[in-house]
Amino acid sequence: MRHHIAPRRLPASPRLSPLAWATLATCAGLLHTGAARAAETSEAASEVDPVVVSASTRATRLQDAPFAASVVDSRTLRAAGPMVNLSEAMARVPGLVVNNRNNYAQDLQISSRGFGARATFGVRGLRLYTDGIPATMPDGQGQVGHFDLASAQRIEVIRGPFSALYGNAAGGVISLVSQPITERFFESSLDVGSNALYQVRVAGGAPISETLSMSASASSLHTDGPRDRSAADRHLGNVKAEWRLPHDRIVAQLSHHVQQAQDPLGLERKDFDADPDRVAPEARQYNTRKNLNQTQIGTSWQHRFTQAGALQESQLVAYAGRRTVTQYQSIPYDRQPATHSGGVVDFDRDYMGLDGRLNWRWTNVDLVTGVNLEDQYDNRRGYLNYLGPSTGPTQLGVKGTQRRDETNAARTREAYVQAEWSFAPDWAATAGLRSGQVLLVSKDSYLSNGNDTGTMRYDYNTPVLGLRWKAASSWTLHAGVGRGFESPTLGELAYRTSEGGGFNTALKPQTSRHAEIGSKWRPTPGTALDATLFVVNTSNEIGVLSSVGGRSSFQNVGHTQRKGLELSGQWRLTPQWRTAAAFTWLDASYQDNFLTCEGSRCTQANVPVAAGNRIAGTQKQNAFAELVWQPKRGMEAGLEWQARSRTAVNDRNSDFAAGWGIVNVRWLQRFQLDAKGSAIEVLARVDNVGDKRYAGSVIVNDGNGRFFETAAGRNALVSVRYLHGF
Repeated sequence: MRHHIAPRRLPASPRLSPLAWATLATCAGLLHTGAARAAETSEAASEVDPVVVSASTRATRLQDAPFAASVVDSRTLRAAGPMVNLSEAMARVPGLVVNNRNNYAQDLQISSRGFGARATFGVRGLRLYTDGIPATMPDGQGQVGHFDLASAQRIEVIRGPFSALYGNAAGGVISLVSQPITERFFESSLDVGSNALYQVRVAGGAPISETLSMSASASSLHTDGPRDRSAADRHLGNVKAEWRLPHDRIVAQLSHHVQQAQDPLGLERKDFDADPDRVAPEARQYNTRKNLNQTQIGTSWQHRFTQAGALQESQLVAYAGRRTVTQYQSIPYDRQPATHSGGVVDFDRDYMGLDGRLNWRWTNVDLVTGVNLEDQYDNRRGYLNYLGPSTGPTQLGVKGTQRRDETNAARTREAYVQAEWSFAPDWAATAGLRSGQVLLVSKDSYLSNGNDTGTMRYDYNTPVLGLRWKAASSWTLHAGVGRGFESPTLGELAYRTSEGGGFNTALKPQTSRHAEIGSKWRPTPGTALDATLFVVNTSNEIGVLSSVGGRSSFQNVGHTQRKGLELSGQWRLTPQWRTAAAFTWLDASYQDNFLTCEGSRCTQANVPVAAGNRIAGTQKQNAFAELVWQPKRGMEAGLEWQARSRTAVNDRNSDFAAGWGIVNVRWLQRFQLDAKGSAIEVLARVDNVGDKRYAGSVIVNDGNGRFFETAAGRNALVSVRYLHGF
């Protein structure tokens, strides 16, 4: 399928609010001070110039990457919280929004440059990876609940589709890279916090022989949650083995994730204003909850060639897993007619994949070629969420009569090539192409409520082109253009309207054209300032037609445009003081008029949405800043500030979640116990010091009007970690 995107003009200079100008002025002032006082140490340089490996033909310094990228290291993850959710540490990444919904029955709400903001469940618009193993399924939907942040060496974030090494996403890539096993270690930790949060974690590893190293970790978390009926239990285990041979490196990993969580649901405006800690009555009535179980195994084999000419290295990644989910929803028993699939979602998912690539190198050219194969199979069932007749059920919130029995499948077949050419001492060009096909199939075995069988196939080509100029040893400029592609997910194809059945064969994939220019400046060790301007024009944007009664239907809403500015910087003011800041300005809007549904029984689009409206779930401004004091080695105190402008809750922009700003404080100290390296590390945090009550996330386009998900009020955490030295 080919979809033409009409060319559009680049955006005019953005008009920023007083909050935006104040943030920019603060960044500029701190940069001037930091440049004057920065300590010239290799430690400071490494803080701002880490290595990034995702989206490149080879590992490269962040300053030299020809695209907008950020790296969050293990030290930052450790200081940000209990290392459970990505939302703890990612506010410092411009362009990226990670909302903690304070509801473990729902996934984190993640968007990049506005892509993924519409998702009511799962992560859309981004590719997710852990050590090269995808956490995004072939149909484009992913989850991050099984990310083991405590074992991460770093998290790499690439914004925009400026790499042909990844596919079926427009917003970019989030990739977790775990710590390598280089020496014996053992650690245990205990986290205790507000809302009855506690977490226990143990981890250890060691070289077994000259070639084999192994590690393992396990954690168990419980929280009652900030609202009633938001309790959760989470258990995570990982085992890793690594073989290092003269020309080969093989890594095998096994992970297991079990989670049970209650679902407090969102709140209507009137209820949120009256009491943001209130729980929707339907949550108690139907005992809304979710159980999941996921096991995954993966292996990566890298081979280095020594006598193969230009061929330098091969890499093969293979993985397989199973994910089972049972979710009890709050769909009223009188809203489940004969065509409805029920209020209990129950599915088993088997998934697997294989990615093979070859790295070639000539004097001035690096080349990567590869193929990617992915498969996903869902055995999806649906049940009524009550027992007894619909006129007078005898029990609610239980698994009742079966109403759905489908086999869903998604298959991706792709080939890709990406090259980097250093055609002059200070210049390099990057070009790539990914060509693929996504096949989505649904086979309905429960036909008494209609036939939802269907097949859709989407073919795509996503070229990218970038240019990098090293204007000075401390200053790099980059520019790029690329094409993004997002297929509908199996869930987005499942329904045609809120009441009707049938595979949504009218839904087209959305395609986008991206352009960005950026600057990366490293004037002194410990000082950095990155800036990126971008514009994205999308055709056939996939939007929500109706979201009510536990089922969402989708439609193409025409053209959209996203344009924005991303700034981030960090400065070491003195050997004892450092600071960092990030700012995002985003204008994400619909360019065409269209119709959408409103009301709990809408079967056909009936309400106009005007061109120029903001894309639901997006904000115009996000800001982060921190000031850190390190009076001595192993001790630091930090003051953090986060702010966000208002968020549109639906496409009509009939209501907004108010903007907010909060302050967090932290203290981290390491107590050395012996000369072997044994130590105790203590972290204390208080988040939302002012006890601000606000909506931390919104349920986009919810047909019941329950848009608002309450953020946690003032909450504290104390974490103690013991590290044993050998």
